[in-house]
Amino acid sequence: MTDLTHTVTLHTNERTDMTNILVVLSGSDHWTLADGTKHPSGYWAEEFVVPHKTFREAGFDVTIATPGGVTPTVDKASLTPEMNGGDQGRAEELRDYIDSLRGELDSTMRLEDVNPGDFDGLFIPGGHGPMEDLAVSEALGVLLVGMLDSGKVVSGVCHGPSGLFAAKRADGSWAFAGYRLTGFTNVEEDQVGFADKAQWLLETRLREEGAEFASGAPWAPYVVTDRNLVTGQNPASSEPIARQLVDMLSASA
Repeated sequence: MTDLTHTVTLHTNERTDMTNILVVLSGSDHWTLADGTKHPSGYWAEEFVVPHKTFREAGFDVTIATPGGVTPTVDKASLTPEMNGGDQGRAEELRDYIDSLRGELDSTMRLEDVNPGDFDGLFIPGGHGPMEDLAVSEALGVLLVGMLDSGKVVSGVCHGPSGLFAAKRADGSWAFAGYRLTGFTNVEEDQVGFADKAQWLLETRLREEGAEFASGAPWAPYVVTDRNLVTGQNPASSEPIARQLVDMLSASA
């Protein structure tokens, strides 16, 4: 259950001796397809729950932020047994963990109010939601550039790296051009049936923007670290990317 004292600490925005990590969730409940259809979406449960739990178990102070401070929507598909290896128990565990954080999720920090100096790292879970709002969030872009340039850890998994598109410098250049990274691949998007429906594909656009895109086998864990940027390819990468972040942030504490 949510601890009231901890919740207050989250929103005082004051530095403590703890490692502070910001988890940026999409605030969108849909993803607009090429034909204008609004496909129900949001954040992907596993990609939020597994890292969040890993950060908390490592003793990190975790703050959740969304554009406008809206309550984030979990993609209902991510809570089905079919999307969790046919494991009903696993799906229920994810749902129960999210329910245990209801107080925090209903009172997320406004992304627009985040001071990058208050956090040691930033993590963006996926789901198709980030492609709708985080990819074009000016507030996230400013935050990402500030944290990247100050050497703080910036990370995202699956479709989460779509949020990196917002990181434009004053001259219009993309802050992550030339970085080696990964994300949900065109092959994986095709296998879930959206490659021919999307307005744009994450892998394709990352390459077009100037990233050095790398990938592993479809649906297998794959994490790429380049300087202070850490990215994961898909839901299976949720645990290894979280552990990589814990190692990096603990080493720099």
